[in-house]
Amino acid sequence: MLPGIAIRTKLRHMLIARTLPDLRAASARLRRHADALAFVPTMGALHAGHRALVRAGIASGAATVASIFVNPLQFAPTEDLARYPRDEAGDLAVLEAEGCALAWLPDVATMYPVGEATTITVAGPAEQWEGDARPGHFRGVATVCAKLFGQVRPDRAYFGEKDWQQLQVVRRMTADLLLPLEIIGVETVRETDGLAMSSRNRFLSATERAVAPALIEALRTAAARLAAGEAAAGVLAMARAALGTRGFDVDYLALVDPATLMPLGNLVPGARLIAAAMLSHVRLLDNIRAI
Repeated sequence: MLPGIAIRTKLRHMLIARTLPDLRAASARLRRHADALAFVPTMGALHAGHRALVRAGIASGAATVASIFVNPLQFAPTEDLARYPRDEAGDLAVLEAEGCALAWLPDVATMYPVGEATTITVAGPAEQWEGDARPGHFRGVATVCAKLFGQVRPDRAYFGEKDWQQLQVVRRMTADLLLPLEIIGVETVRETDGLAMSSRNRFLSATERAVAPALIEALRTAAARLAAGEAAAGVLAMARAALGTRGFDVDYLALVDPATLMPLGNLVPGARLIAAAMLSHVRLLDNIRAI
């Protein structure tokens, strides 16, 4: 029996907390049955990528906690917070089925009480790419993650590598603030045709869904050309042009340092190819290791 399932069996069912007192009581209960807490923060609309994060936490032997909170602080005024997909009942069923020990479902008043005066701004890896395209986004991500870490008090937290820049921002924030947990990245989960799984994929039309895998194809082709010794500038330009011909409006497609997200002029160990592009009204992100 998997460790997480064993813990859940002792508890008989997944615990659900909606208030801080309930969360503290549930966390204390989990600590009596497990040596560590694993944490998976989500905004809901769970898919196979989220399932992989929960499974990774359970496989570590920890009691696994998942949060569901659509964070308004990471949405710009021009972005439609109300449009973000929500399915609480379905999400809870997914977590229960995966063996999650505790679901944390705070409301906005709990996360951002009246009178609070603190947010977290990360420089370094947050300053380009998504940081430029979505001003204030990473301030929202860093702030909500710090709050969730303080509420749940996990030993480790799991994030998908699809949002590579976000992963580096959270790692930087956690290290800089000396927060006592480990941040673990989990490999991107993909559809059979290569498209990175995302809650936003459901907004693609059938025609757009058929075109969407061109994003990962462009990244893989670019990686192969770089490995063959072609100059980075030309390879990136060709990749952007290829996506343009498929109907993408490319925001960025770049070769970057894996930790700092600074652009690179040539391959270095661990370098990442990162991309963001609009396909009609849906913004798609992806990245792969370039070498």
